[in-house]
Amino acid sequence: MKLPVVAPKGRWGVAFDYAQIVAGSLLVAAGTNLFFVPNNVVSGGVTGLSIIAHHLFKTPVGMVVLVLNLPLLWLGWRFAGGIRFFVRTVVSVMILSIAIDLTAPFLVPPTHDRLLVICYGGLIDGLGMGLVFRGRGTTGGTDILARLAHRYLGIGIGQALLAMNVAIFAGAAFLFGAEAVMVALALAFVSARVLDVVQTGFSAARAALIISRKPDAVREAVLKQLGRGVTVLHGQGGFTGEERPVLYVVVAPHEVGRLKRLVAHVDRAAFVAITPAQEVLGEGFTAHAGEEAL
Repeated sequence: MKLPVVAPKGRWGVAFDYAQIVAGSLLVAAGTNLFFVPNNVVSGGVTGLSIIAHHLFKTPVGMVVLVLNLPLLWLGWRFAGGIRFFVRTVVSVMILSIAIDLTAPFLVPPTHDRLLVICYGGLIDGLGMGLVFRGRGTTGGTDILARLAHRYLGIGIGQALLAMNVAIFAGAAFLFGAEAVMVALALAFVSARVLDVVQTGFSAARAALIISRKPDAVREAVLKQLGRGVTVLHGQGGFTGEERPVLYVVVAPHEVGRLKRLVAHVDRAAFVAITPAQEVLGEGFTAHAGEEAL
């Protein structure tokens, strides 16, 4: 049985959040200098606009990131989480902006291969932004707009970022050509996927609905042999009208095979539907995170 991950609380929880924000911001800055700027690849959001300005006017990327973020920070303060969100986002934006300009002279791009830029640039960028979001902040810019879309429209943060970045990439096509933008689009897809994985805390699971003529036996097998909880729902056949219990079970991905074998051993005629559960909070999985002031 998988043990629950205990989320830090109190002052330690706040410190852990800020540690994630700092680490994530530094990762995004490193990815910008290692992969994006030297390869004429426009990353997403405000950083992408800053890279375009850098190539047009030779302006420092980090400084432009900070200037463009100033009006957007108000939106984050007013609509996306109040003072706590504002403070954490300011911390992230300041660290990101300063780190980009300070580390630029010292970071040598490891590759100019387009495929490696897509894979590793997207990985570092998505991991960095995911850590910042897990610390309940953003790296500013379109990240704020993506968080607003996630909160008020229910759109995934990675999906919202990808949609907004497409518009930026369309403008970049006139500067760097179609190939550079194709690379940027592929990189944005990788980054968005990594971000969503990090944001959900690697806690993807599987949810199973089981309809059996031997529900008690199946329930006992799952409880005792698999060590997972079972919720008994009351179902009714749409065609027969027959009342029958429906068992609801959430398991880790590696436990799916054992679950299917257990059910088949008890009742080979049982109906089993298994679907992905993007994120699971509670006993046996990830603990609920506490809320802190700042």
